[in-house]
Amino acid sequence: MPAAAFALALGAAFLHALWNLLLAKERDPEPATAIAICASVVVFAPVAALVWDVDSRVWPYLVSTSFLQLAYFALLASAYRYAELSFVYPIARGLAPVLVLVVGAVLLGTGASVAQTTGVCAVGVGVFLVRGVGGERDLLGGALALLIAGTIAGYTLVDKSGIRYASPIVYLELGMAPVALGGLLLVAALPSGVTRLRTAARPTPAFAGIISFAAYVLVLAALQRAPAASVAAVRETSVLIVAALAAPMLGERVGPARLAGAALVVAGIALLVL
Repeated sequence: MPAAAFALALGAAFLHALWNLLLAKERDPEPATAIAICASVVVFAPVAALVWDVDSRVWPYLVSTSFLQLAYFALLASAYRYAELSFVYPIARGLAPVLVLVVGAVLLGTGASVAQTTGVCAVGVGVFLVRGVGGERDLLGGALALLIAGTIAGYTLVDKSGIRYASPIVYLELGMAPVALGGLLLVAALPSGVTRLRTAARPTPAFAGIISFAAYVLVLAALQRAPAASVAAVRETSVLIVAALAAPMLGERVGPARLAGAALVVAGIALLVL
């Protein structure tokens, strides 16, 4: 893997971890997430216009990915209200590629190698450690993490086909614009929703949204320089970054077992994609 591609993928991992940490730190995550999405769509709209390249066959994929992305962000905001980031993030990010592999093997007949099977086992053990081997279980957080993983797997499978019909930045912009509008409407419908949106319209959520988009741009740049599997493996180091920073930034209790679980999740993902 070229050094430039490695640096870009690692930068994307840090940015992905950072925007999740920023949103998880918000006292009212639902409106903050809506503001973040809107900021990213507005800021990158001129860029998308400059590189406009769309085939009419892209629209069914855009409709599907928009619904899945809206569900993803809604679940993410709920998870950050009711569960710890260091708990939800490794499980959601770890199980998503497992679900993609299972769908590919069962429904698409792609099969699975020994390394991929080992990766699934590593992710499973890692998730078990993140979840905790004793004491109180966070059932709600676990359920939300599983649902988030399902939406990630869903839009990954959709985007893998849809990206053939539009340039990546334009595809992302068109897919996220309905999500931004849907997020605003959903939050506005909540009790005191409009007031909460006004309160959340601050630099921090907006910055989180901008860097979430920038993280994807870095991934695209890395993909131009290295194989997708290598880029994906480096990118998922964000799981470890979140586990390491959740304690100092969010005050979460991240013990050795949870850190070891996060490391196993990263290792399992590497085996899945390499």
